[in-house]
Amino acid sequence: MAHIIVVGNEKGGSGKSTTCMHVATALSRMGHRVGALDLDLRQKSFARYIENRRAFMARAGLALPTPDYQDLPEVDASTLGVNENPLDQRLTTAVAAMDAVKDFIVIDCPGSHTRLSQVAHSLADTLITPLNDSFVDFDLLARVDAETGKVKGPSIYAEMVWGARQLRAQAGLPPIDWIVVRNRLGAQQMHNKKKVGAALEDLSRRIGFRVVPGFSERVIFRELFPRGLTLLDLRETGVDQLNLSNIAARQELRDLMAGLRLSTVKVDF
Repeated sequence: MAHIIVVGNEKGGSGKSTTCMHVATALSRMGHRVGALDLDLRQKSFARYIENRRAFMARAGLALPTPDYQDLPEVDASTLGVNENPLDQRLTTAVAAMDAVKDFIVIDCPGSHTRLSQVAHSLADTLITPLNDSFVDFDLLARVDAETGKVKGPSIYAEMVWGARQLRAQAGLPPIDWIVVRNRLGAQQMHNKKKVGAALEDLSRRIGFRVVPGFSERVIFRELFPRGLTLLDLRETGVDQLNLSNIAARQELRDLMAGLRLSTVKVDF
């Protein structure tokens, strides 16, 4: 059975598609068979990223390790049972098709609460929640006392993850390994950064997730998307020199992959 990695956060702009592409490509480069699904049926940023990669490879005459992206299949409404949701059927059919032939399936969720996202979270073996390092994004996970900065309780997204965990427990499935990834960390140890970190550590103990550093704010990520490239492709494509910033970004990716603690993965790039 494939290990399902779901990347979810109900806020846009947190780096979900960038995280998806780098995790999926890193796994592909390690020799794993990786499937990819994009549940944002409107924007499809992850799908576009892989589409850009295929186009770049065709132009450049290169064969780069690439996750196998598939659109969700259409379903015949006449085949659905009573009260069966067509979106549920499209997702479960796509996952079932990849399950026996892939080692990992990476699923990108939309930046909003949708039926597809809710179902995907219940399928997750590993859940990655990218989070911009600010209390604006932290509010998605928990409510914070404005005066003391203390966590008052879980918020809407955390409650949705709790629901997904309950569904998995009822089905006899292993618990979700939930990882909150702190993206766009500033270079300076600012007061707000420390407060967000302390709040995350407090909340992680209360509702059960792990905190892993993610990607700093870097221009390179905006430059890579149109070509469908990742930090791991720079040497082969000659698109950019491995300057100090890019070397540091590659180390961030190594740390992220190690932090996922995927038992079959040895980080060797």
